[in-house]
Amino acid sequence: MNRRRALAALAAAPLAVWGCSDGPSFYSMDVTGAEFGKDFSLTDTEGRARTLADFRGKLVMIFFGFVHCPVVCPVVLMQAAEARRALGKDGEKLQVIFITLDPERDTPEDIRGYATTFDASFIGLYSDLAGTAKVAKEFRVFYQKVPAGGTYAIDHTAFTYVYDTLGRLRLTVKHDQSSEKTVADLRLLLSQT
Repeated sequence: MNRRRALAALAAAPLAVWGCSDGPSFYSMDVTGAEFGKDFSLTDTEGRARTLADFRGKLVMIFFGFVHCPVVCPVVLMQAAEARRALGKDGEKLQVIFITLDPERDTPEDIRGYATTFDASFIGLYSDLAGTAKVAKEFRVFYQKVPAGGTYAIDHTAFTYVYDTLGRLRLTVKHDQSSEKTVADLRLLLSQT
């Protein structure tokens, strides 16, 4: 499946399968009841095994990317940091998680330094190549290496996945959505739990 078809399938899936027309109105894509993105088993940059259950009681935003990403990843993480600040005291109820799609190049130290550059509370997670492929499949994340000069970049899906405080996948946020709209969605989720 090529990248365009993968993104089109993800974008159309919530409308075709979950379509929540009578529920709350979100700016982000409402994927409540989705059968993907149920959990992960990854390692944090301190060497601890982590799953989604570790963050129960908080809103969770998960973004897949890579440390050497030139544009999209830093913009998304900067917007997440802005959203966390804009929530004020409620920002403590938000956990942002960055998952690398480039375990060959992104070391735990690189991942930690990258994630915490945007906000000290952000957590970076990783696995080996097989574990990365498994979690990407579970979250329907497309990714592939693309040659770039003498090195490579990672072409990848650029959605942020948002979980409510009960650990249920609720929203996917497009990479170009404003932090103001994301904050409104996060406040609405907090009001529901």
